[in-house]
Amino acid sequence: MAEAVDGAALSPAWGLPFLGLLLSIALMPLLAGRLWHRHDGKIAAGWTLLLLLPFAATFGPEVAAAEVWHVLATDYIPFITLLLALYTTGGGVLLTGRLVGTPAVNTTLLGVGTLAASLMGTTGASMVLIRPLLRANAHRARRTHSFVFFIFLVSNIGGALTPLGDPPLYLGFLKGVGFFWTTTHLLAEFLFCAGLLLAVYWLIDSWMWARERPAAVAAEEAAYQPLRIQGWANLGLLAGIVGLVLLQGLWQPGKVTVLGLPIGLEQLVAVAGFLGITAASVRLTPRALREANGFTWGAMAEVARLFAAIFLCMAPVLAILKAGEAGAAGPLVALASDEAGRPIPWVYFWTAGGLSSFLDNAPTYLVFFNLAGGDPQALMGPGAATLAALSCGAVFMGANSYIGNAPNFMVKAIVEEQGVRMPSFFGYCAWAVAFLIPTFILATFVFFR
Repeated sequence: MAEAVDGAALSPAWGLPFLGLLLSIALMPLLAGRLWHRHDGKIAAGWTLLLLLPFAATFGPEVAAAEVWHVLATDYIPFITLLLALYTTGGGVLLTGRLVGTPAVNTTLLGVGTLAASLMGTTGASMVLIRPLLRANAHRARRTHSFVFFIFLVSNIGGALTPLGDPPLYLGFLKGVGFFWTTTHLLAEFLFCAGLLLAVYWLIDSWMWARERPAAVAAEEAAYQPLRIQGWANLGLLAGIVGLVLLQGLWQPGKVTVLGLPIGLEQLVAVAGFLGITAASVRLTPRALREANGFTWGAMAEVARLFAAIFLCMAPVLAILKAGEAGAAGPLVALASDEAGRPIPWVYFWTAGGLSSFLDNAPTYLVFFNLAGGDPQALMGPGAATLAALSCGAVFMGANSYIGNAPNFMVKAIVEEQGVRMPSFFGYCAWAVAFLIPTFILATFVFFR
């Protein structure tokens, strides 16, 4: 929680509402799908109240209210407004025409999206490219694997090369890590993991393509039309989002107090800018273009509901981690250093990565950044191996579950809105275990020993 509550004084029991929320997200779509889809926001709110009511009774209503405002103002509102701006502008870019979903075309789309994610963010790249991929594979009977690997690559691993790509690296940039440090120090790890997964995907998709019925293949080929871009105004607005992200790292004029909480003026300007860009995108984009793009607000609304609960319920878990060895997670934290107190890179990769699979990867990154000393100059120099391992773990392993990174859930919702069945929560995790975990094990031996 915020500074008013010492994480060392919190017991693991404060993490039970977060565990319950995770299990609800994982199990209820399978066991009570109709109930979940109609009342997911109410169920998530119920778990949040199971945390906040005992918290208010234990620490006092004023402290509880301050903690809620701290989480909302410093974490959730900046997060959701940036996501909203990227979702709205990305959904206003329409690639017309139609590609044939052959293995070569699909692999190229995934590769382009993986590279674009570091320039426009994993959310922006996901929103721009998921619908063209859906249209390219509309006639294929076997296509779920394409959207799973899309989440692996475009929605996660692709964001590793700049602070614009993924929120953890953006937080590192705000803390003083050089803008191009990730580009130069994570490039090899990025190329290794992305290249290996793209090669595996091409093999799987080639096998699936060979099993398609000839009539379906012919229909695909007959449907080919050259791609053209519509919605150029939204590409300009995406550039504006990038500018606002950079602004927060380069312009820090001081803090203002909002409802008793000091907030950086640059953060307030960015939030207002993100909302302004969202409104401009809605106004400038013809409704017919969004309809042609299959754009709806359902996926964004679902993410907003669930992540509000996730941010609040995971706050005590992060506070316990932040307490280091003095907290309930002390044994886990102690594993991150050797007998001399030096950080162990591979442990940072797996510990930060494992937690980022189910906690939000941005605050998780920040906890381990501080655990490694918190000095950006030292971490970029002698501690470069540790910072690289932490950065890769937080970014790459957000792909291990649907809730590891917000674009994962959004892509799942958009794909399902188009009538394509996606794996369940545990089904998706099984895909991750089968393809991501072996990739990360190999990366550990190559880069983080």
